[in-house]
Amino acid sequence: MAQQCGQGDDQWFNIVKWSLFAMLNAEELGVSQANVDEQLSSENPDVMRLLGQDGDFGEAMGLSSDWAYQIVKQVGNYADIYDRNVGADSDFNIARGLNALWKDGGIQYARPIR
Repeated sequence: MAQQCGQGDDQWFNIVKWSLFAMLNAEELGVSQANVDEQLSSENPDVMRLLGQDGDFGEAMGLSSDWAYQIVKQVGNYADIYDRNVGADSDFNIARGLNALWKDGGIQYARPIR
């Protein structure tokens, strides 16, 4: 019997979940598509782990150590993506509201990458 798409694919689920977490963490840490290359030299341990400069979190998911760097470099952090598609930089100009980070009055929170 053929398996339905996504059923039981724990690796894919983890990659998608942690990709969202990486984009939220990047926003919270001030790492954006515009400054991600500069942030590679950050001494902040959270930024270093996020961008693959310290630890091997990506390898546990079958990804390169710079997986989160690649996401932010190519599509941005959560705010970059939101603003570009439905927020301030789009024709829709929809306020973040509950989509904002927890520290900004929203409900978006991600587990840190460790």
